[in-house]
Amino acid sequence: METNLINLIERFGDDKKCRKYLEALKWPDGLFCPRCSGTVISRIYDRDQFDCDQCRYQFSVTAGCLFDGTHLPLWKWFLAVYLILESKKAISANQLKRSLAIGSYKTAWYLCHRIRRAVLEASKSKLKGIVEIDETYVGGKQRYVGSGNLDNKTMVLGAVERGGAIRLKVERRKKANRKVLHAFIKDITEPTTERIMTDENPAYLGIADSDTTHETVNHRAEEWVRGDVHTNSVEGVWSLFKRGIVGSYHQISAKHLDSYIDEFEWRFNGRDNPELFRDTMIRLLNTPKMEFKELTAESA
Repeated sequence: METNLINLIERFGDDKKCRKYLEALKWPDGLFCPRCSGTVISRIYDRDQFDCDQCRYQFSVTAGCLFDGTHLPLWKWFLAVYLILESKKAISANQLKRSLAIGSYKTAWYLCHRIRRAVLEASKSKLKGIVEIDETYVGGKQRYVGSGNLDNKTMVLGAVERGGAIRLKVERRKKANRKVLHAFIKDITEPTTERIMTDENPAYLGIADSDTTHETVNHRAEEWVRGDVHTNSVEGVWSLFKRGIVGSYHQISAKHLDSYIDEFEWRFNGRDNPELFRDTMIRLLNTPKMEFKELTAESA
C-alpha cells in the first residue's frame, strides 16, 4: 500500500496500532524471546511488555532500540519519520515541533537526530557505469572577506551514478586536492566504472585507467554540456541540498553536518522506493538506543 499522510493516520493513529506494526516488523516469523529464543510468550498488556514462559525474561518491542525510553507517543514518531521522508528539501526540528505539537525544540531536535542515526548506512554499494563527481562547500559567510574564502566552510564531496544512487562525504580538509579527490573516487566507484565526469579541476587528472575514461567540462569557459558529458546531475543534488539548508534548516553546524548528509542521501536514494517508510522503521527498530549526551558531547 502506498503510504500517504491520510492512510498513515488511519493505520497508526494510536500507540496500540503502532506497537502492533513494530512487532510485525521486528518478528516477521513469529514472536520469540531475545534471551533464550523461546517461542512460548505471554503478553503483559498493562505494561506493553512480553514475558517469556521459559526463562521469565520480560521485554518489549521497543527495548534497546531508538524508541526505548521515549516520552513521545509512538504515533508522533511515525508521523515525524513520514514528514522527514516526504520533505524533498528537508524539514527542520522547529517545523516538526510546530506540526506535531512537541513540547520543546530540544525534544524535536533529539528526535530528528535519532532518525538520522538510524538511516546511516555503514556499508554502501559502489557506483558504476557513468559517474559524475563534484565538490561543494557548506557554511556561513564571513563579513569583510572575499567570496573565495573557505575558512568558515566545510567541504562535501559528491558522486552520482547516472540513473542511480548518490554518495556524499563530508571532508574536513579545506582544499579538494589530488589526494583527497582520488581517495574519494576510489572508495565509492567500482574499478570497472566506464566513465567518470568532472569539471576542469586539475586535481581530478589521472583518475582514468585502461577501462575507465575521464571526461570533463570546462565551467570557467562557460561550458556546461558537451554531448552527454556534463556534471548537471551532481550539481542538481547540491542545489537541492543547499535549498534545504537555506529554506528549512537556515543553518547547520559543521559538527552535525555528517548526520544531515546521511538523512539527505537516504531520502534521495530511496525516492523511487515505495517501501521507504517501512524500511526506515526497520532501521529505527534495529538501531541501538542513543542518549542525548552522545549528540551534545564535544567532537573528539
